[in-house]
Amino acid sequence: MSQERVKLVEQLIEAFNARDVDGFLRLTTEDFEWFTSVMAVEGEVFVGREGIETYFQRMRDAWDEFVGLLEVWNDLGDRILVSGHLEGRGRGSGVKVLAPWDVLYEFRGEKISLMHSFLDHDEALRAAGLADDG
Repeated sequence: MSQERVKLVEQLIEAFNARDVDGFLRLTTEDFEWFTSVMAVEGEVFVGREGIETYFQRMRDAWDEFVGLLEVWNDLGDRILVSGHLEGRGRGSGVKVLAPWDVLYEFRGEKISLMHSFLDHDEALRAAGLADDG
């Protein structure tokens, strides 16, 4: 696994956890695509600057605290799959949430071009080609 790519992903997660839109944008391609079931309407994809800004605004609106913690790294050649969990506390309700979180990253040049996050570990493994569809 390329140390440069690991560092890119670590920096992206730091920007995510800090809700640093500009830091996140610096690490992604202009046509970056973010597929996620968190803060999204089913089938919605967040694309480019506008998509990233929309996602972060929804995060600010819904959560007092919301961080991703990534623990297990899988080198897939041109991609990286990282497994961990999300921790959050809802805005207004104060309800604490702990959920599994897997993220598949793709790269173009020195930046991240795609991020696909999953709340279901088996689904993430299938998407990464590490498990059977059945």
